[in-house]
Amino acid sequence: MGTISSSTFVSLDGVVNHMDKWHFDYVDDESGALALEQLQAADAMLMGRKTYEVYAGAWPERDDKYADAINAIPKYVASTTLGEPAWHNTSVLGGDLIEAVRALRAEEGGSILMHGYGPVAKALLRADLLDELHLWVHPHLAGIGDADDLLLHQGLTKKLELTATRTLGSGVIVLTFRNPGA
Repeated sequence: MGTISSSTFVSLDGVVNHMDKWHFDYVDDESGALALEQLQAADAMLMGRKTYEVYAGAWPERDDKYADAINAIPKYVASTTLGEPAWHNTSVLGGDLIEAVRALRAEEGGSILMHGYGPVAKALLRADLLDELHLWVHPHLAGIGDADDLLLHQGLTKKLELTATRTLGSGVIVLTFRNPGA
C-alpha cells in the first residue's frame, strides 16, 4: 500500500482524547459526510490497540453507511499484545511497528487511513511513514488531559506543508498537512 494518512479530531487547546467532553456537539451531517468520504477513499485502515478496542466494540453493532464502510474495509492493528482479533477483516501487525508498517506500505495498493493521533501515529510521523495529517480543529477549549492526551509531543519536531483547509458549518476547520519527508 502506498500512502498513510491520519485523520484526527483536536480541541483548540490541543487535546485529542476525552472527546466526550468537547467533540460530539460538532457532529452533524456535513462532518459525517466528510468522514465517510475519507473512509471510502482509503483502501485499508491502520490503528493502535486502544483505538481498535473502542472501534471493535462499537462499529460491528451499528447499521448505517459509515458503519457498513468501516466494517467492510481491511483493518490492520499495530499491537504486540492483541491475539486473534474478533472484528471482521482485521489483521494484527505484531513485532516492530516501523518494520511492519514499512512492509505494509510496500504492498500493492493505495491509501491507508488512521483515526486518531496516539503513539502509533506519532511513531510513524517520526519515522517519516505518515504522509498526511488531517486535523479537525474544533472551536472548543477542552481544558483537560495530560501529555498523552495532547497533539503536541515533546521531542517530535517535523516541518509539515499545509495543502488544504476546509471550514465546516459547525466551526470545525479541517487542516490538511503533507509530510515532505515521507
